[in-house]
Amino acid sequence: MIGSSAQGLSDRHRELLGLEAVRDLDQRSCRGGEGQARRSLRTLEVVSALLASTSIAHSLDAFFEAVGQFFSDLAAVHWGLLALGLAFFGLNLTLRSRAFFHSLRAAYPAVGFRWRRIWGAYFAAVGFNNVVPARGGDVIKLFLARSSIPGSSYPTVAAAFFVESVFDASVGVLVLIFAFTQGVFPKPPDFSKLNSFDISYLAEHFRFTLFLITALAILAVVAFALLSVRVRAFWTRVRQGVTILTDRPRYLREVASLQALGWMCRFVAFWFLLDAFRVGGSVKNVLLVFGVNQVAGAVPFTPGGAGVQQALLVKVFARSAPTAVVAAYSVGQQIAIATFTALVGLGAVVFIFRFRSFNEVLHAGRASRDAEREAERAGVPFDDGSSLEPPPDARRAPMRY
Repeated sequence: MIGSSAQGLSDRHRELLGLEAVRDLDQRSCRGGEGQARRSLRTLEVVSALLASTSIAHSLDAFFEAVGQFFSDLAAVHWGLLALGLAFFGLNLTLRSRAFFHSLRAAYPAVGFRWRRIWGAYFAAVGFNNVVPARGGDVIKLFLARSSIPGSSYPTVAAAFFVESVFDASVGVLVLIFAFTQGVFPKPPDFSKLNSFDISYLAEHFRFTLFLITALAILAVVAFALLSVRVRAFWTRVRQGVTILTDRPRYLREVASLQALGWMCRFVAFWFLLDAFRVGGSVKNVLLVFGVNQVAGAVPFTPGGAGVQQALLVKVFARSAPTAVVAAYSVGQQIAIATFTALVGLGAVVFIFRFRSFNEVLHAGRASRDAEREAERAGVPFDDGSSLEPPPDARRAPMRY
């Protein structure tokens, strides 16, 4: 067993342990007793843990070095272009929130609710995700959007999230195809060489990554089977959330068109940000940044995929600008976007929804979700009274802002 473990070591582990140590480990596993084998296994596990800790420390050192480079070069940042970039980034989120609002209106055509509350929920989620890992902002958006629509349910609002992913996935595939065909974007097997512990660990331990993906897929299938058998009403609510997809002209007019405009605003935003940090805005560079964002979004272990973005941007723009400039851009862009969205999101939480912090929203959201589950078990309608909107007095309520 120890021999197979030693043979499965990566090249980096072999270099650090030394070939002699690995060979000695193989020999002891063959002739040693059970106790010696266990001690060898423990030694190997400790060494692997130390190597992982070293990788994390190296990733953190590289990140904080880039942060230091950013703050030391603040005088070189073009603040006007930075402000324009953030303004267009905010416009992108505003257009996307409007598309999300239309998806919810299609799901609840007879209910009156305000766009500004959906806008606030959208910004709050993005702001939280940019400063806290694991995408906890999606929970915030789910609760705030649900509490803004009288008589709504969590499954329906959550299903409405899926509507915007249809267009985004299509654009994302095209962006990745472009990025991987430019000769500067690292291939997936080379991700293990990046100075980012999360993505390099997953790329280096391919078997673990496959196991993780398979386990998540099995859990999704099991959950689907259980819910389809136990709660048919659940799937009725899910279908209600994607109602707008059944009306193609309306979907193209009210959702896809706004998302297309949002992508254009995002394109302009990153062009300005590249110029602001002296990397240089161009069609190719912006599309490469889009590709980096697509990869970073798949690894939610850091806020906004910060470590992955930094490592990939340094690699992608190695020929376009000095390493110090690219490192400062990668961190500076992340800091600027995170600060902007977090401040706007917190403002929405305080002034629109009357909560004092993101943490208070999370606690209220969990309590509301638990209460809805209890009401479903008891077979009684659930209404937490959190929405400030009056009930509609017509079959289709007028659009509200």
